[in-house]
Amino acid sequence: MRLMGLILALKLNVWMFWEKMRELAVDDPRRIFHCFKVGLALTLVSLFYYIGPLYDGVGGTAMWGIFTVIVIFECTVGATLSKGLNRGMATLVAGAFGFVVYWLASHFGEKAEPVVLGISVFFIVSAVTFLRFIPAVKTQFDYGVLIFILTFSLVSISGYRENKLFELAHQRLSTIAIGGFMCIVISIFICPIWAGEELHQLITCNIEKLADSLDGCVFEYFNESASTADNEEPGQKSQAYTSVLINSKATEESLAKFAQWEPPHGRFWFWHPWKQYLKISAAIRCCTYRVEALNGSINSEIKAPKFMKKHISDACMKLSSQFSMVLKELATTTKSMRRSSNIEFLVSKMNCAVEDLRNALDSLPHQLPLPLPPPSIEAMKEKNPCIWTINMPLTEVMPLVVVTSLLIEIAGRIQGVVDAVNELAILANFKPAVGKSKLRDNN
Repeated sequence: MRLMGLILALKLNVWMFWEKMRELAVDDPRRIFHCFKVGLALTLVSLFYYIGPLYDGVGGTAMWGIFTVIVIFECTVGATLSKGLNRGMATLVAGAFGFVVYWLASHFGEKAEPVVLGISVFFIVSAVTFLRFIPAVKTQFDYGVLIFILTFSLVSISGYRENKLFELAHQRLSTIAIGGFMCIVISIFICPIWAGEELHQLITCNIEKLADSLDGCVFEYFNESASTADNEEPGQKSQAYTSVLINSKATEESLAKFAQWEPPHGRFWFWHPWKQYLKISAAIRCCTYRVEALNGSINSEIKAPKFMKKHISDACMKLSSQFSMVLKELATTTKSMRRSSNIEFLVSKMNCAVEDLRNALDSLPHQLPLPLPPPSIEAMKEKNPCIWTINMPLTEVMPLVVVTSLLIEIAGRIQGVVDAVNELAILANFKPAVGKSKLRDNN
């Protein structure tokens, strides 16, 4: 029985592993193509081992080409170019430095040569390692600096025992260049995955998710009478913001860094403002944090009275609708890379909806069916009309105040997203808007 249990558990684990692999492949089929591309690059570079004339040309250093393919071939073109160019330039410069240091040390005599080599390695490696603490170098060239340290140390140290140092360095550099060239060519010309395109789509998708989250949150809060089946989709939409916060910042910064290494492709040309996407992302996250707080207030155990919610439900739903329209217009603008003729009109309507919500809040105390206050309070009210005559616990009023306050604050955060997208449209020279605003004509 124990043996049968182990066999069944093994089968279950294998089946679950296979299902996860299948889900990964179905979620993004390009992952399968990337695996095939890596296999193709390794096969082509390994020909320098299999074919005699090629092997005689590079000798035993053919393995460096295989190491290069394994190390630098990444999923996106930008990441492959970044690592490939960093590795190539670092190897070339470090090899030259190492050869010069070896040549200079050889003129100090046989006894002093290892001392000079050791001192040179100490100071040069220490100085180059310090460069890794510079933020600009850390962001773009950290891998190149690491390869420089490795190559320089190998060349300068191995030169003490190696008689044919120049020939060995030439062979290693050749095989590294061959491996890097294979990776870059295959990455660009066979089913390329562009980091810039990935970043562009990710930002657009995040704006759409933010719009769906706002729609779902407000609908879920002010439509308690709806059925469970009707609430299922809004409930899923209200949680769409979570993927914007989870690992979004690190992914976007990585894609923006690699996109700067990519050649012109598709709609993206040289000097495309990739850093502006990070500003849009920061504005989106700033707004998303408020949506997270809004969702927490909506799901709080303390509920506001229904008659109070009903009084401002129309204003809140209208404001939520304007949020969605503005954000979806921004998503369309970013996706199509064409200026919007409606965005100013939609923003003005959103601001009007904010004023309507404030007016609804101001009129709330005078509209509630509350019992008459004691005479002393009534007399105080005649002297000061601003005194509210609400005779209910503060804990019942606060949830509604928090929700409405967050909605008003979200309007200001969405304005930040609008400004960031408009700045991107200017920097990236988006195409002009087509025709006049249909929304303005209809209204």
